[in-house]
Amino acid sequence: MNKPTIATLGELRRSGYVSRSIKEELRHNLLRHLKEGKPVFMGILGYEDTVIPDVERAILSKHNMILLGLRGQAKTRMARQMVDLLDEWMPIVEGSEINDDPLRPLSRFAHDLIQERGDLTPVAWVHRSERYTEKLATPDVSIADLIGDADPIKAATLKLPYSDERVIHFGLIPRSHRSIFVINELPDLQARIQVALFNILQEGDIQIRGFKLRFPLDVQFVFTANPEDYTNRGTIVTPLKDRIDSQILTHYPKTLEIAKEITKQEAILPAEQKSVLTAHPLAYTLVEQIAFEARGSEYVDPKSGVSARLTISAFENLHSAAERRAIVTGDSKTAVRVGDFWGVVPSITGKVELVYEGEQEGPFKVAQILIGKAIRTQFPQFFPDPESFKRSSNDSPYLKITEWFRTGNSLDILSNLNNAAYEQALYSVPGLFDLVKKHHPKAPAQDQLFLMEFALHGMAEYSLLSKYQLERGGTGFKDLFQSMFSMKPGKDEEEY
Repeated sequence: MNKPTIATLGELRRSGYVSRSIKEELRHNLLRHLKEGKPVFMGILGYEDTVIPDVERAILSKHNMILLGLRGQAKTRMARQMVDLLDEWMPIVEGSEINDDPLRPLSRFAHDLIQERGDLTPVAWVHRSERYTEKLATPDVSIADLIGDADPIKAATLKLPYSDERVIHFGLIPRSHRSIFVINELPDLQARIQVALFNILQEGDIQIRGFKLRFPLDVQFVFTANPEDYTNRGTIVTPLKDRIDSQILTHYPKTLEIAKEITKQEAILPAEQKSVLTAHPLAYTLVEQIAFEARGSEYVDPKSGVSARLTISAFENLHSAAERRAIVTGDSKTAVRVGDFWGVVPSITGKVELVYEGEQEGPFKVAQILIGKAIRTQFPQFFPDPESFKRSSNDSPYLKITEWFRTGNSLDILSNLNNAAYEQALYSVPGLFDLVKKHHPKAPAQDQLFLMEFALHGMAEYSLLSKYQLERGGTGFKDLFQSMFSMKPGKDEEEY
């Protein structure tokens, strides 16, 4: 829709324009979307049956709302997409600081201008993209920032006494009149600042120092908060919580499939990287499984949560690790390997909050443990569960492989092996290819190699083999008992 050409108050009245509150506007447009079957929140996956219906009900009820959930749960993204439910263009009194409705003016400026110009009062049009304000609550936010204060420079310039309301410099909330106003991390806002929001939420008016103002502001408030903040960094004062009409709980993806869709949607991979890399779908499943393991780990603080940003960063780092290896080895094409998950470690260490036990282990070790647990969880989905062969090891499909290691053989898979050397190393283990071929007969050659390496890592997680980190970069495998009875790893090895 093109920008309207109506330029004066008189033309606006003759056009039949009817003023609506922003909550009525959101409700009206949401109803139209629902009746037409149009999606309201694009790219928000996993909330179709939970959070999105709750938000839609809050909008239909014309409620101010708070989105309550751990970090990385798309709270701010949902708030930003509410802009799409606004009318594309909104008329205001031209020059107004607070988006004055030409038919329902609030400010002294608008009243004076309309009284002076009448139907010739100029009208400007504001696009819906400009009707959104977002503020991160920090301890230094002041009442002047949010609501306003007297401006001595304006008073001096206009030669007005401080009792004249025209000297007021309006804060973010009055400037968001007829708009959506979002306060992120609400508990971080000081209690005395939260108190200043009481009247705005309940009666819709503001109070600025000694001015006798009553502005029935028209604002759609959306707050976000982390449940951890209620007891750690701050709290939401009870009277303010009581004035927020709807509290909506967000959550992390409930299935690996949804989590994978989110990560692929959000991750940014360079075009040249995509052209040289392939990956087994299991690699992406393992990325998501790491986050699921972290959310249930005894080393990670569950109150802090594990953001979806972990898997997005891990997804990108996994591809970059494979790309770097291909460049170093001179391979024109390559595939993601299990060993490339070493490149995922930096994506984990900075995005999990550790409890005491985790601090004792250290972030690097915890990252290794989470990767190992992800491999262990997924292993029975691709190969027979080693636990079922503990009593009758002679029937184990892994017997030929473990026997080879038991006779004193070991295998080192360096991080920077070229494709040919990597393939040769895996095929040197008797029974490994046969295991993959039996359970994945239709897998292409590149996927077979990934599954062969994955089988070794999985066997190590189920204590059928011992694996260790190589100082030169990479992973080594040897017999578990040989490792247990040796005094210490070789100079090139570090057990883990």
